[in-house]
Amino acid sequence: MEHLNIAEFNRGQSSRLLKELAAADKTAYIQKNGKPIAVVMSYERYLRLCEKGVDINEY
Repeated sequence: MEHLNIAEFNRGQSSRLLKELAAADKTAYIQKNGKPIAVVMSYERYLRLCEKGVDINEY
């Protein structure tokens, strides 16, 4: 899983980073001050989790 810094998003890189994640069907941690604050995944990966019965909203 990739680790992306929130500063990259703040510098206007969010569109490029999200497109790359989606194209590669990857998941990434978003970090702030070296600590994970969020996880981003491709929509296809999310759909596969849903198909397997995983509801990430339950956790």
